[in-house]
Amino acid sequence: MKISRREFLLLTAGLVAGCKAVGDDNTSATGVMRSINAGPAGQYMADGVYKNFRNQGFFVIRQGGKLLALSAICTHRKCRLTAKPDKSFYCPCHGSTFDPAGHVTRGPAQRDLPALPAYVDEQGQLQVEISGI
Repeated sequence: MKISRREFLLLTAGLVAGCKAVGDDNTSATGVMRSINAGPAGQYMADGVYKNFRNQGFFVIRQGGKLLALSAICTHRKCRLTAKPDKSFYCPCHGSTFDPAGHVTRGPAQRDLPALPAYVDEQGQLQVEISGI
């Protein structure tokens, strides 16, 4: 099949616009958002940081009666964070620190940790939405 230069440029512009639209949301480059079952919401009754899902890229935090999920990946160079006993987070790669709410307290990181969408489903399970393949 032979296409004209004009058709080629229109197709290319459409492809670029489509790729840009996919990249603008909170999903991965593949556009896939997946949900991780973090278990029964009842297992997170005490205020604190729960590290069970650190290797999947997030911490579960119970604070003031609310459950939330916070990224376990440093915003500086994508290193995996460590939760400290004072409920703060430390990056072992370059020394960035974050408070319990995910705000940068010491650089080189300049951006706060993103909160991830989390909800309790009909069965009482905590579901955390992460972008992935």
